[in-house]
Amino acid sequence: MDFLGLLRIRVRRGINLAVRDTVSSDPYCVLSCGTQKVKTKVVRGNCNPVWNEELTIYIKDLNVPILLSVYDKDTFTGDDSMGNAQIDIKPLVECLRMGLESLPDGTKVDRVQPSRENCLADESCIIWNQGKMTQDMILRLKDVECGEVDVQIEWIHLPGSKGL
Repeated sequence: MDFLGLLRIRVRRGINLAVRDTVSSDPYCVLSCGTQKVKTKVVRGNCNPVWNEELTIYIKDLNVPILLSVYDKDTFTGDDSMGNAQIDIKPLVECLRMGLESLPDGTKVDRVQPSRENCLADESCIIWNQGKMTQDMILRLKDVECGEVDVQIEWIHLPGSKGL
């Protein structure tokens, strides 16, 4: 296999997303990495949508950015942009490389602070739980007047992949 592993991204909800129709929006998220694109369902008439969807992409190169974009679904015209954010998986990958499989469930392995180099709206914790390393993040959308998206990322090792 020509990739390092899979990244499961749980797109939980949008928070205070921009209004793109008369009084609301019909938002959906698109995740892209290289040539891959996956998207959530459309939530009609809601600037605080709950998606609770798991999307999975394969990772070939840790330096290829993962972009989350939010759009307003329009019927007769092109969909309107509602902002975007980059998902930084490097802190999660660094924690995985530490080989911490013997930690007790619920251990906070690392904390990532919001900075100019990331799209975090708040502190993000990387947690070891039930044999998995996950990271919860609230991403502040760029190129838009307001909005955040709540996601969780999890690395999935695949037998036969190049690994980390």
